[in-house]
Amino acid sequence: MKIAVPVHNGFVNDHFGHSDTYSVFSLSQENKIIHTEIVKANEGCGCRSGIAEVLATHGVTIMLAGNIGAGAIQHLYTNGIEVVRGCSGLAEDVVIEYLQGNITDNNQTCHQHEGCDDKHHS
Repeated sequence: MKIAVPVHNGFVNDHFGHSDTYSVFSLSQENKIIHTEIVKANEGCGCRSGIAEVLATHGVTIMLAGNIGAGAIQHLYTNGIEVVRGCSGLAEDVVIEYLQGNITDNNQTCHQHEGCDDKHHS
């Protein structure tokens, strides 16, 4: 399994779409972190940057994010990536807490990019 986290200086970036980089954590069958790689994002909001597709090609199936808009969530879901919102702190610590069952989706969606959907991707 692989988990991605939008990061800034090692911490979960407060807004998914503003992140320049994403840490991708590869996990063992025992759910231990065995490798971390950094994936660079293209410019643009999370739903327009193509990062969902890029992360999917890296085998990511879970995104642990802070704030994230509905358009970005939809693109991640379309690419087979589950989204857990409301995360904060050091990225590696957040992954460990998630794996221990201590983090669940807060169901809060950022409305900063309200209306960002597929019609913007033509």
